Amino acid sequence: MPAVPDRASWLLSRILALRRPILVFYAVLVPFAALRAARIRSEGGIDRLVRADDPDYLATRAFQQIFPDKPSVLIVFESADPFAPPNLERVGAAVGELRKVPRVSAFSVLDVLRRARPGATPDELRRLATGTGFFSRQGLVGPGFLTVVADLDVHSGAERDATLAAIDAALETAQAGPVRHVGAPYVESWIEKQSGAASAHYFPFFGALVVAATLLLYRSLRTLLAFLLSLASAVALAVAAGGWLGFAFSIISVLVPLTVLVTTLATLVYLHSRFVDRPAGLELGAHQLAALRNKLLPVTASMAAAVLGFASLSVSALRPIREMGIWTALGLLISWIVAFTLFPALQLALRTPTRSAERSGERWQRLIPALLSFARRRRHVLVGAALAVCAAGAVALFGIPGRLAPMSVGVDTVFYLDPTLPVRSDILWFRENVADLNVAHVWIHLPGPTATSPETLRSLDDLQHRIESLPAVIEAIGPTTFLRLRRYFAGQGEDIPRDPAQFARATADLEQLLLTEPSLRGYVDVNGLRDVNLTVLFRHGDAAGYSALAAAIAREGASLSGAQVRLVGQSLLATKVGASLVPTLAESFAITAALIFVVFLFVFRSASARLLAMIPSLFAILATFLGMRLLGVSLNVATILIATTVLGTTETDQVHFFHHLHERDEAPLGDALAHALRVSGGAIVFATAINAAGFLALSFSSFPPLRQFGLITGAAFALALAADFTALPAGLWLTRRGRSLYS
Repeated sequence: MPAVPDRASWLLSRILALRRPILVFYAVLVPFAALRAARIRSEGGIDRLVRADDPDYLATRAFQQIFPDKPSVLIVFESADPFAPPNLERVGAAVGELRKVPRVSAFSVLDVLRRARPGATPDELRRLATGTGFFSRQGLVGPGFLTVVADLDVHSGAERDATLAAIDAALETAQAGPVRHVGAPYVESWIEKQSGAASAHYFPFFGALVVAATLLLYRSLRTLLAFLLSLASAVALAVAAGGWLGFAFSIISVLVPLTVLVTTLATLVYLHSRFVDRPAGLELGAHQLAALRNKLLPVTASMAAAVLGFASLSVSALRPIREMGIWTALGLLISWIVAFTLFPALQLALRTPTRSAERSGERWQRLIPALLSFARRRRHVLVGAALAVCAAGAVALFGIPGRLAPMSVGVDTVFYLDPTLPVRSDILWFRENVADLNVAHVWIHLPGPTATSPETLRSLDDLQHRIESLPAVIEAIGPTTFLRLRRYFAGQGEDIPRDPAQFARATADLEQLLLTEPSLRGYVDVNGLRDVNLTVLFRHGDAAGYSALAAAIAREGASLSGAQVRLVGQSLLATKVGASLVPTLAESFAITAALIFVVFLFVFRSASARLLAMIPSLFAILATFLGMRLLGVSLNVATILIATTVLGTTETDQVHFFHHLHERDEAPLGDALAHALRVSGGAIVFATAINAAGFLALSFSSFPPLRQFGLITGAAFALALAADFTALPAGLWLTRRGRSLYS
């Protein structure tokens, strides 16, 4: 392995000489970084996962400029007899209080019915509401409930949260009693709060981990203080860097500070473990320089691999994953700078103690021969088993074309909610007892301003009927829907006459209705009369269901001569998120593995050694996906990052192992392995334990995807550690079997 060049030694010596200015620099910079980090906003909408330059994202935003899509919540009033006078009074009182709430417009089916039939009795209201399937298909009325719809005119998370709180207060004032809350605003509000507060949940655990690990390893309060100050500086600067780049905390970006914390702590353990083993009689300054010089190459190489690995997430079509990758890569680069500038300065300023190198290595001497002997004797079994698990894991993840489907992908935000939350049970109840409503919008751009002409309305009504006949469609709502309802309330049936002359008479006053009915303007653009919205309620909101719906609508929409028909909406964006998860995993994993291979090939100049070094990481990752498949755990926006996180982090262990292995290139393999394990084995164990415990802190999260990520990643680190001491040396025995163990 190439030696560290003299310029690196000179640079390190200059850093040590400038330790006082370095300490002052960090003392000034870090508080400003901490303030910037505290001001980073949070966002939780599933649509925000899509990149801002995505064509469907841009089309949806353009559509919403014409037809503003206000977020809505449904408030379900359950009753044995929904139209009993006491329940009608209860609903009416609630609607009255809700209309007093700023930024809220509330209505129920009762408003529509009473407007059509002023003074209607409860029995007449029941007959009108249940005489058509229009209201029940939208979940506005059912055998045991009435639903109030509250539209929110909010433009920020703070406004949304304040409005939701005001809605709850209004319901309490109206003495509405127990009600069910359904709607994306509740989901997004909870996710955003979790995104912003998740760090506060794991920081106490991680702080305890740092204290325990440092005192256990080094038994020094001064060393503990050096660790804490370095970690705090690295995290503050890393998080602030994302804020300066305009990034926001999303449902996964909480992993940025955690990854920086865990990786930096492991790096500090490697650096300080080398520093603390001080040969007898060697002056402290010379020893520190030698220790830093010895660890410069492996730490830099492993950090470069991790940086490149996370940077590979920039290929993702999902914006927060892309930002999280860039943010983490930048944070790790900052942590590398902190490790070689601030931490050495703190070691000297705080006079962290050292100990005898000989005494430090005694604990491993009895274990090393047994480990190496076992790996040599069982080398075929160990390597074969590791490769078999890798193959099975790859099949579990990607499937077999025509025989086994790939691992399932979950993007339903309901299952991102804590199972104990009432809003989660309310949404699931609504799906089971009312309908699993997925909403899409068919955006029709006409060649001319003819949206209210009888000919165009007839074509649109025909298209609406054809869409409603699709098996997955529950309801299609368009401009002529209001004309149908008017005929229904007039006792003329729901259908508009198909005769051209009668159809023209039935639709003649639509343009006038656009001026008097605000709700109708959500379906026809009154400014140009060229844009029309058909809102489609449908089942099967997964990628396959949405794809089938889009294909069917495109086929049916071709009948509108000269018109542009496009499917848009939040459901489309959510579906794109799910469709992008597996490609994100596959692409980023392949890029990460290739970059790490190139980096370490450049460092160690041995392709076979590099392939062997990847066995523990690949084994851990693919075994983890195999376990997920067997346990029925699906991929989501958090668990999709396991491969990059584990590969980018566990490669640190292998690069340190191979760095010290190559220090004995001319020695027999047994001696070289023994030396590598003696020097780096303890640090590998403790660094991996720190990584695993650090990510396990997420198991305390109330956010299910993060909880799963923490548990699964912790298990992957344990598997990687086991392979480090079994499959890795076994692979070396296979490729260099001519060397004896103790020659």
